[in-house]
Amino acid sequence: MCASPASANHLAFAALQAAPAAASTTPAARNLPVYRINPGDELEINVWREDQLQRTVKVLPDGSISFPLVGSIQGAGRTTKEIEQFISAGLAGKYVDGNVPDVTVAVRNPAGLQFSVIGKVKSAGTFTPGRYVTLLEALTLAGGTDEFASLDSIVIIRKTEGGLVTIPARLSGILRSKSISAEAVRAIPMIESGDTVIVP
Repeated sequence: MCASPASANHLAFAALQAAPAAASTTPAARNLPVYRINPGDELEINVWREDQLQRTVKVLPDGSISFPLVGSIQGAGRTTKEIEQFISAGLAGKYVDGNVPDVTVAVRNPAGLQFSVIGKVKSAGTFTPGRYVTLLEALTLAGGTDEFASLDSIVIIRKTEGGLVTIPARLSGILRSKSISAEAVRAIPMIESGDTVIVP
């Protein structure tokens, strides 16, 4: 007897809930992208042995941050290492010997990484996961797909400098498989800040 679309998608949703856990057990299968700062993120900045320069700053809507003795720095789109280099360069002229103390920057609260999921999911909305997630994890955050969702017609709408880009995704084979291979994990799209996932 063939499974109905409703029961098939019910089984797929069960796999959907288990898939992120399975993927997380194979970190070597996917190299996660280096986190890039987003407006709204909170950064913790420390300058070695300079207590007056230890602080937490929030990335402004225009993507900038302000730091004493350095001024305004464009933070959005940069990595923490890049911001460390900018601050170190800005402080270089403030020390007679040019020996700038070590600067460390860490993302204390990645609140700026947001994406939306709309369409045939249980809990559509905007999500702030606090870390990079895969498409499967994004759908899990949205409560999973409903029984009439087309798992092979999901699209991700992404804003780029060149305009909107549509990224198609086919998930039925992955979700209905008894096991997820390393190759399948690598093929699952990563979600970026500002993405909109559409589940028809």
